[in-house]
Amino acid sequence: MKSFTKSGLAVGATLLLAACSGGGSGDTDGFGLKPGKTDAASTTASPTPTPTPTPTPTRPPYGPVLAGYIDPVNTALGKLNASASLDAFSTALQEAATAATKAGSGLGYADEPATVTTARRQLVVALGQLSTDLTKVRNDIKKKNVCATTSAFAEVGQSEGLKAVPAALAQMNAAGYPVTFNVPQTPQLQTRSQENGTLVREGRLNGSGVLNVDNGGSSDAVVSLAQNGKSIHSVYIGKGKKASIEGVEDGTYDVYFAGGVDWDPSLKAFTQSCDFSKFDDTMAFETGRTYTSWSITLQPTVGGNAKTSDVDEDKFPEP
Repeated sequence: MKSFTKSGLAVGATLLLAACSGGGSGDTDGFGLKPGKTDAASTTASPTPTPTPTPTPTRPPYGPVLAGYIDPVNTALGKLNASASLDAFSTALQEAATAATKAGSGLGYADEPATVTTARRQLVVALGQLSTDLTKVRNDIKKKNVCATTSAFAEVGQSEGLKAVPAALAQMNAAGYPVTFNVPQTPQLQTRSQENGTLVREGRLNGSGVLNVDNGGSSDAVVSLAQNGKSIHSVYIGKGKKASIEGVEDGTYDVYFAGGVDWDPSLKAFTQSCDFSKFDDTMAFETGRTYTSWSITLQPTVGGNAKTSDVDEDKFPEP
């Protein structure tokens, strides 16, 4: 029992010390705060921040935007070269058509000043037309409607889009947005021909054989007698006309013929609507007591006995 009483006093003493450890005047609790009051710092509301106004975006100047779309078209059109190969020219056409399409699409979404809204719409339409026109020339090359770079370039010059783009840009210029557009200098589309019966290639005509040609087709033609893949004699026959090669030496010949429009004497080829064919059977010319004379007609005929096949241009002997 005694030990128990001392133990209780010890606990009480400890509590008393704890109660007095806070110090002060007695009007504060053990944490230095006045009873019944709240720390002002913990209850004062933070001031509401003033929202920062969002700046109104400044539209970029329209002149550089316009030039940024037109300049690539100028660059692409500048690559159209009349002295390039037809394949290279076709590639350049594709690049120019793509540039025109991108320019029209970009300007269609770009903001423009109200003063050029109508001109911008006309320009977008003109660029689309230009792309369509250039693509058509490229397709004409694939279809052999155009067979030489000069004629392909001449067809570019007939593009309605190529005329409409400068007209729309002239309105932009009048409104204070000048942009240069370089219209390529294109040649004129031609329809040249040779005099009927002209020997485009004249080999040794010391024989007695004769080849008669009746061109009842829809275009001028050149007929060639060839051996070992090389033309020996070639004659030009106008549409709806007849011509002959006389003095053909004895031998066996393949017979090729090319048709088309606009004969270029320097290329020895038609530059438009060209086609290339070959008679399936060969022609043998022999001289003895008699001589050989062959006659061919360059159009399908009733009762005709000569079959022909198309020939790839690369395998066609130069007339």
